[in-house]
Amino acid sequence: MPPELSANETGIRFTGRILYLTEDADLLRQQLAGTDIPYDPERKLIDNISTDEITPGWVCFYYDETLGRFSLVGLRGGLFGRDTLKSGGFDVIVSGQSKGCGSSRETAPYSELTAGIKLVIARSIEKIYGQNSTNIGLLTSTNFDLIPRILRGESIPMTEFTDGVDPISADIIRAGGLFEYNKLRLRGEVTPPALETGARPMTIVEKIIAAHAIVDAKTGRLGVPFVKPGDALFVRTDVRFSHEYVTPMADSLFRAGFGEDAAVQEPESVFTFRDHLTFLADVMPEDKRKLGLLDNANGLATTQKAFAERHQLRLYGENERGGSEAICHNAVMEDLALPGQVVAGTDSHTCMAGALGCFAFGVGSTDMANAWFTRDVRVHVPETVRFVLGGHMKPGVAAKDVMLHLLAQPFFRTSKGIGRVLEFAGAGVRSMPLDERATLTNMAVEAGGFTGILEADDVVLDYLTSMRTGLDRAALASKFVKGDANAEYLETFHVDLGDVVPMVATPGDPRNGVSIAQLPGGVKIDIAYGGSCTGGKRADMDMYAVVLEAAVAKGLRVAPGVTAFIQFGSQAIRQYAEKKGYVEIFEAAGVELINPSCGACINAGPGASTAKEQITVSAINRNFPGRSGPGGVYLASPFTVAASAIAGRIVSPEALLA
Repeated sequence: MPPELSANETGIRFTGRILYLTEDADLLRQQLAGTDIPYDPERKLIDNISTDEITPGWVCFYYDETLGRFSLVGLRGGLFGRDTLKSGGFDVIVSGQSKGCGSSRETAPYSELTAGIKLVIARSIEKIYGQNSTNIGLLTSTNFDLIPRILRGESIPMTEFTDGVDPISADIIRAGGLFEYNKLRLRGEVTPPALETGARPMTIVEKIIAAHAIVDAKTGRLGVPFVKPGDALFVRTDVRFSHEYVTPMADSLFRAGFGEDAAVQEPESVFTFRDHLTFLADVMPEDKRKLGLLDNANGLATTQKAFAERHQLRLYGENERGGSEAICHNAVMEDLALPGQVVAGTDSHTCMAGALGCFAFGVGSTDMANAWFTRDVRVHVPETVRFVLGGHMKPGVAAKDVMLHLLAQPFFRTSKGIGRVLEFAGAGVRSMPLDERATLTNMAVEAGGFTGILEADDVVLDYLTSMRTGLDRAALASKFVKGDANAEYLETFHVDLGDVVPMVATPGDPRNGVSIAQLPGGVKIDIAYGGSCTGGKRADMDMYAVVLEAAVAKGLRVAPGVTAFIQFGSQAIRQYAEKKGYVEIFEAAGVELINPSCGACINAGPGASTAKEQITVSAINRNFPGRSGPGGVYLASPFTVAASAIAGRIVSPEALLA
């Protein structure tokens, strides 16, 4: 649904209204009531509008043009209801920094497009949201000088949207979206520009991209000697996966784009997961049930199962004891990804697998639908930021604290991390168990990053050979990719892990990191939640157990008025906790145990808040408004979550660990 061009196809005139998503609620309310306000370049606009706010979890139970009726209903302030955006006559929507942060859900830009929006302008635009917008024909720009020109009724040249982007993205914009472009590419009518990058030292990600580069789409020939940041190309994927939130929409796009009889190529490398909504019926409020949303959500799983059966794909389904076999990211680590591979998944936290030394990243529905058929995804070679971690973490400090510390730095708070690779190195990383490394790579996307990665080593070998049968250590080691010693980095930061203290991110954004000592007084909590892909790993179970065992030994339990949960990332992780005796410790402390599922992390399971007044301390990876219910969410490490559950307020774990 690309915007209509003028007769000579060189420009577009926006005739609808401009909506400024301003922090001034009265001005926003006036615009929604039909009053146009003048453009003021000094007006404070809302920053960090997440995809969770554009299309909250329950809205994603739709995957057609119905999404346009609910666009922005989760925006802080609560001014958008059903059809508010769609009925406003807006062509252009304007906001501040980091538009589209958070989840990779393509429903967010698609809802704006189907609500009538033709152009999104923001101070900065997150990588996945921007790519999803390009894929569906929604124009984006960070050039605020366009606004006065639009108001004067000028025809804006398409070059305003294609200049400065890579040549593949420019062709996709001109074609009106990725499907139309790929049809031309597969017929040989359009060809990505040949890469002519000369010899240069390369980072880990650059080497993996070069090895997987599509040289000829018709013959499938792969590999170029060198790439550099800014190069645009398609790369062959080794693993493709999707979950029930996204598979139905991608399937619909797949059939529309390639025909009802189109087949998924190399189905043995494609996986589907029923991992997001398995506990939804336990927590969905009655008002949402009356809208038929539970039926819609269950329909997503039914549609995904039919898709998997039709194409003979491995489906990680529900567990007979409740919940799922595994959260997709945990299963990808345990079962699927290998060092040196390219992994694409329809979830922004796909980057977690970078802990294995592979190039793993999230994509939207359109990218995945194309990848099912072409086996490749487009990549704009990213710049890499290197974090050299030295020293050792203090007792009670975890990788989660390290990430909250890093995310709070000006580099990330000013959107400089958008689209970058976060590469972790140094003796501090090498001393971490794999699960703690996975916390670092998982949360790279909270920085706006493309992905996170580190060099594979013996820790990776030990993990993979213990989790999977039939793997040969020497063969695995041969797949390791190491960056060149003189590789070029956008920035290099040195961090002494001994300086990191227990942290939290205050409600609203993972980048709101402060030390617990900086919190004003004791922050009373209602919910303590340990789980999700980030907080439900083996090492996380170790941390919960250390704190809770110490508490039980002192005769302590979860504080009155607090509900505490621990949710496992996979059935294998649950079995690990059972074998270690942790389950008895958790239950003795008064913690409720939950089988694997994304659950509370996406407001779809036990542990999510139900009222604005509730406060949660959580081991999940993001705390955007509405992400885990209407209440406020403080992000913290497993140590801190467990200690706070016992104390009834957010506390550093030192007292219980002394």
